[in-house]
Amino acid sequence: MDNAQEHIPLHDHKILVANRGEIAMRIMRACCKLGTAFTAIYTADDAASGHVRLARELGGEKSLYRVSSYHDANELMAVADAAGCTAVHPGYGFFAEDFRFARRVTKRDRKLIFIGPSWKIIRELGDKINTKRLARSLDVPTVPGSDRPIYDELEAERIAKTVFEFQEQQGIDHPLVLVKASAGGGGMGIEEVYDPDQFRSVYRRIRNYALRQFKDEGVLIEQRITDFNHLEVQIVADRSGRSPVHFGTRNCSIQSSGRQKRLEVAPGFAPEALSYTFDADRVLRDIVDYSLTMARKVGYDNVGTWEWIVTRKGDPFLMEVNTRIQVENGVSARIARVRGQGDIDLIAEQIRIGLGEPLGYGQADITFDGLGIEYRLIAEDPNNNFTPWVGHIEQFTWKPQPWLTMLTHVPTDEQYEIPTEFDPNLALAIVWGKDLEEAKARGLEFLRDLRLTGHNATGEPLQSNVDFLKTSTERILRF
Repeated sequence: MDNAQEHIPLHDHKILVANRGEIAMRIMRACCKLGTAFTAIYTADDAASGHVRLARELGGEKSLYRVSSYHDANELMAVADAAGCTAVHPGYGFFAEDFRFARRVTKRDRKLIFIGPSWKIIRELGDKINTKRLARSLDVPTVPGSDRPIYDELEAERIAKTVFEFQEQQGIDHPLVLVKASAGGGGMGIEEVYDPDQFRSVYRRIRNYALRQFKDEGVLIEQRITDFNHLEVQIVADRSGRSPVHFGTRNCSIQSSGRQKRLEVAPGFAPEALSYTFDADRVLRDIVDYSLTMARKVGYDNVGTWEWIVTRKGDPFLMEVNTRIQVENGVSARIARVRGQGDIDLIAEQIRIGLGEPLGYGQADITFDGLGIEYRLIAEDPNNNFTPWVGHIEQFTWKPQPWLTMLTHVPTDEQYEIPTEFDPNLALAIVWGKDLEEAKARGLEFLRDLRLTGHNATGEPLQSNVDFLKTSTERILRF
């Protein structure tokens, strides 16, 4: 493995926390739990962030470096060298799934450990076309369509026909096919085809556009599934890559109008409480088995998430693999037990195995208890297309509960100005209940007790998604 090196005890390592906000705070706390030193970074815009205060509390002033940008790899490497770091934790976002950054970290003259999968795995699974090809080679179901650029018109028509036929089998009233320039991006070079008789002319138009714009006339033909649930499987594996385990499933179907997650639930369905038109237990077993099959095949060697869509008929299709820790890892950890012990910290596990420690347990040692809900508290206006809100937070308080975990970088003892450079994420609230009804009732109790107020520069009151989360709670896990 690229991250392999002479084994060093955890307490002799120092980790560069190459991120901000609540994920930086979680990484710092995990380091302290493991007895591992850390170095944190911040920008001028983030000087008032809770992660800066926590770094000083846990590591002292010398544990904190100011940088001009979280996106500057050269600056991050300079901080790592100056602080004597042995490893880099990218968190999520920024460099978390950048295989070039991961490769640089592990291949530079002063080698560091990248806390994440090896760069080759990030590269392999970060390519959606390659991931689809790998999945199909293992009989893992993927969304119908091409798994490589198509240059032949007759082959393109054959694929389009199978995609239309699939949608008819699914009972979709208005089937459509997406025709995309394979070398495109950012929504460029994409058309929808509703009439099979129009496919050939659209294919030729996109092919010619792709050749002009990207010097590559390859075209992808894909199915767009619009009525589905979004499920995830949490995978954990050590550097051996031989014995991955799963920490269950999550349902992330409650999202913004821009398909951004707003509420996650673990496990992914609740067949003991709700009726489904399909065998929900079987679907959950299947996506777990498929995910583990792929993880074993590639020798996956850290944490990762396999993302699935499940149609109304109960057919699962792999969407992509996220080769990083995810925002919502905590809701899976909340319901997990290892050898009967709770309070699982998947970020601490990620660091521990990332630094070369063996996993130390198998799937038979992992059990699950109850149901978890994670609310993403965000300063935004759901009634206006979830437009971000910018201003001062004046009050942010909640009632502590034994079943509630709050993760936030927003100070609760002073005013906080939301930085305009970043998304206005305020907190993650993780609620546990013994079953769906208890978790929902506790979730609503938390949201009712929450006090979140503020104003923008023109005196208008804070906009948040709290009411959206309240109304969404009732439809949790319903299809």
